[in-house]
Amino acid sequence: MKRIIFATGNEGKLKEIKVILEEPGVEVISMKEAGIEADIEENGTTFEENAVIKARAVAAKTGKIVLADDSGLEIDYLGGEPGVYSARYAGEDTPYTVKNQLLLDRLAGVEKERRTARFVCVIAAVLPDGEVITTRGTIEGYIGFAPAGENGFGYDPIFYVPEYECSTAQLSMEQKNALSHRGKALRAMKEKLQEYLEA
Repeated sequence: MKRIIFATGNEGKLKEIKVILEEPGVEVISMKEAGIEADIEENGTTFEENAVIKARAVAAKTGKIVLADDSGLEIDYLGGEPGVYSARYAGEDTPYTVKNQLLLDRLAGVEKERRTARFVCVIAAVLPDGEVITTRGTIEGYIGFAPAGENGFGYDPIFYVPEYECSTAQLSMEQKNALSHRGKALRAMKEKLQEYLEA
């Protein structure tokens, strides 16, 4: 059984990751399940840098294939904010209901055409020989005028997908995985890792 450790403590994220990455002979586990505790300072200035920092920190303790992601929301009207600071926006421990409302307040009075945004996800893999691979996925959309939906987490309730005219928190898990930035980045990573997983 090949084991991939994913450097996250986010249960919602891990659920999405397992659906896409797990296959016969491959087990995806969290840092916690692997018994690893690491307080990693994400001090990169890009999603790529932060994902690599996390993956390297955990790989140094395990010697296994380690994956990490860094993802966030970029709102064009706000100059790309919150960007790499998405998780820490308005304070790390601030509930997303508060973060979402703050962004809606900052966009008050801005018409739909100027509320364009995207979710970005970068996955970094550190292989046992130290090789680093990264993949990137994005989903384009816009910031709605009110939160909606219960299925997602984070900024999902305010991020609307034009083709469905609903928020990503209103999509089913299957729809979301097919469209999402994380789904795209994970499928690209799965393809790149195939030869290592089959070896």
